[in-house]
Amino acid sequence: MSRPESVWDYPRPPRVVPSHELVTVQLGGIVVCQTRLSLRVLETSHPPTYYLPFGHWLEGSLQPAPGRSFCEFKGYATYWTVVAGPVRAESAAWSYPEPAAGFEAVRDHVAVYPARMEQCTVDGEPVRPQEGGFYAGWITDRVVGPFKGSPGTRGW
Repeated sequence: MSRPESVWDYPRPPRVVPSHELVTVQLGGIVVCQTRLSLRVLETSHPPTYYLPFGHWLEGSLQPAPGRSFCEFKGYATYWTVVAGPVRAESAAWSYPEPAAGFEAVRDHVAVYPARMEQCTVDGEPVRPQEGGFYAGWITDRVVGPFKGSPGTRGW
């Protein structure tokens, strides 16, 4: 394995980096997304967030959800409920239909909160979710912290 990446070496504003790692998302015993064409968004103090192409999600596994939020870098996000058979993870994913300048690459991609899924993996390694309900970083052995999100770190 190569030397781990420190999240403190990631830039601010974030950088979008293509990844060919095998990324899977599982809910309710069903793999709802699998791709080798993800995007990693790398931002200082945060584990990477993986953005997965809409076309790689299982048909019917993403349903529009109410609400939206604003990111100072990427713009306005819309939310999605992830569905796998009878299992629903409400507002557990989001996308940027009209991303801000510099983040156009995330258009037509969706990100997911790994803590709200049954399991997410990167090249077969189970992801450990970033702490804090607001954040959605994917922690693997590839990255080291400390990570924003644990108690007392929101104001970093």
